[in-house]
Amino acid sequence: MIGTPVPGPAKRGAEASRPASAPQAVRRPLAGAGGRPPRRSRLTMRFFVLTVVVVILAVSFASSTRAYFDQRDTIQSLKDEIARREASIEKLEREKRRWQDPSYVKAQARKNLGYLMPGETGYQVLDENGEPLGAAAGLSDPDDVGTAERAAWWEDVWGSVELAGNPPEERGQAPAKIDGVKKNEQQENQ
Repeated sequence: MIGTPVPGPAKRGAEASRPASAPQAVRRPLAGAGGRPPRRSRLTMRFFVLTVVVVILAVSFASSTRAYFDQRDTIQSLKDEIARREASIEKLEREKRRWQDPSYVKAQARKNLGYLMPGETGYQVLDENGEPLGAAAGLSDPDDVGTAERAAWWEDVWGSVELAGNPPEERGQAPAKIDGVKKNEQQENQ
């Protein structure tokens, strides 16, 4: 049985009428499920284009973001500079108002120039090295006078009620000396 042809399936229709000597078309097996033709790989070209677009967008976004942060920092520094200058203007306006007060002008003339009112005698206090001591008293800013707010009267009353309900604890013993006299000597004198 070697070399004997094996009978194949029965041919039907047009294939059965074709002579055996005619060349048959070479059929290639279909790759893929369902009889679809094989896909050609276009992934590389699509991937390359997509990568280029993403890189361009990233560079554009990065430069825009950097410009945004630079502008934000510039705006903040300008706002800080405006605040500093407004504070300086306010300080100068306060100084100007102080110089409009006649008593402040007199005090500055006495302090800085050594001026005296008619009938006054000036004295200069010197330290042990012969240097003049500075004046301790001075006039305050008129804007600061009377700005302290007092607590409401009921807060004071309530504070005394709380203090009466919870008196402070005794702190140690009484001092041994009162007005320069020992406690024992004071009791003996009485």
